[in-house]
Amino acid sequence: MSEAVIEFRSVSKRFRIHHHRTLREFVPALLRGEAFSEPFYALRDVSFSVYRGETLGIVGRNGSGKSTILKMIAGVTAPSSGQVTVRGRVSPLIELGAGFHPDMSGRENVFMNASILGMSNRQIRERFDDIVSFAELWEFIDTPVKRYSSGMYVRLGFAVAVHSDPDILLVDEVLAVGDLSFQEKCLTRMRQFQEQGVTIVLVSHSLELVNLFCHRALWLDGGRVMAEGRPAEVTQLYAESLSRSPFPT
Repeated sequence: MSEAVIEFRSVSKRFRIHHHRTLREFVPALLRGEAFSEPFYALRDVSFSVYRGETLGIVGRNGSGKSTILKMIAGVTAPSSGQVTVRGRVSPLIELGAGFHPDMSGRENVFMNASILGMSNRQIRERFDDIVSFAELWEFIDTPVKRYSSGMYVRLGFAVAVHSDPDILLVDEVLAVGDLSFQEKCLTRMRQFQEQGVTIVLVSHSLELVNLFCHRALWLDGGRVMAEGRPAEVTQLYAESLSRSPFPT
């Protein structure tokens, strides 16, 4: 078996929900000794590994912990307990327009975002034309990105990410924003990454995409791993759970 490049070992992530939003509510509750917050677990004792060159699909309801896992892999947030190990350069495409400055042009944001992903100025200059061509944004590349549509945002963000020579690519549902032709272009590029041995972690509500594209799947519910294994088997279990309880409780 190839090397594990992502490892989660008994990982939990705890947040606190504050019930008293104002100082007027907070002070009396504090004087009465009443609890004014309670813990909320986005992840509970999650363990799994992703191996070099593998594509893992993560499925689950909204709020099940999928994006929290991606943010931990990207180093955006840390676990409350347990251990997360990541080996290799990560290119995260986990939030639409993340890392873009709205008042800067598309050109300026390409250089800033690519440098954040670890590319040198020379690499960015060499790949700039390819990035803009991939995003199909030559007409708007010197326009402030605050004037971009959501589709233009995701095209530029994806174009930068896929030209950064990632070892690990994180994709969180952003492909749903682009039009069909751009989605096909993105999937073709991700297929090329698979052939090159890039590790991909894909979060999607499209069970068809997970079955078609991924080597293995993980189903999360309430921050816990419910199933892990072959995509067809995991997505079937998830779909059956939705048919039994279509709305989260």
